[in-house]
Amino acid sequence: MATSSTSRRKAPAKKTAPKTPDISIVVPVMNEEGNITPLIEDIQAAFHGRNIEIIYVNDASSDGTAEELAGLQKTVKSLRVLTHSKRCGQSAALRSGIFAARAPLIGTLDGDGQNLPSDLVNLEKEVLAHRPGLVMAAGVRVNRQDGAAKRYASIFARKIRRWMLKDDHPDTGCATKVFDRELFFKLPYFDHIHRFMPPLARREGATVLAVPVGHAARVTGQSKYKTLDRLLVGISDILGVMWLIRRSPKNLKVKE
Repeated sequence: MATSSTSRRKAPAKKTAPKTPDISIVVPVMNEEGNITPLIEDIQAAFHGRNIEIIYVNDASSDGTAEELAGLQKTVKSLRVLTHSKRCGQSAALRSGIFAARAPLIGTLDGDGQNLPSDLVNLEKEVLAHRPGLVMAAGVRVNRQDGAAKRYASIFARKIRRWMLKDDHPDTGCATKVFDRELFFKLPYFDHIHRFMPPLARREGATVLAVPVGHAARVTGQSKYKTLDRLLVGISDILGVMWLIRRSPKNLKVKE
């Protein structure tokens, strides 16, 4: 009996699903042209030989950020780029990146090059060493390389948070963090949440670790935040976080 040409065709090879990364590094950026390439190179060096993904979230930049990222995607296989159609802010960019991430662990950095990717490796080790349970390792900047006004504003904000939120973390605003992706999904989302993640993580019963990290001076570009604006917005945010913490279930344990 003749064999039909259809039956002689080989079945298409099954595509192998990509291996889940060990960690997803999420970097929100807005007008950071010139800072992107060196930071990605430092991330690659810090995690050399590791299975990672780097997720840049372009928050509607108006400079050459998009072009620089597009050029890097041609050579950096681990780089993914998400683009907001309109400017939404750092917290929204982080949320977009974390929702898109494929790894169970998330590492975060600011896109200005002031955070050191090598610190994420140490923070990752701290998270893994404090299992079981959900963990957040949050950086504490040592020898901070910012202007006097920004440093004093941070000191003032820290004292206010400690008084109003009972938050004893010494540097809540540091972007250098490693935490469980699952933990982020438990946090209530609002604009500026990135400044309050340690106390909100504790609200969910997570272990929060304060780990010393480095800090570099900005090489190019300028800060997107004005000191006075940050302080004024921060007070209203603190009141909202107080409300959230007070209304969280206390000592709740769930068994199956």
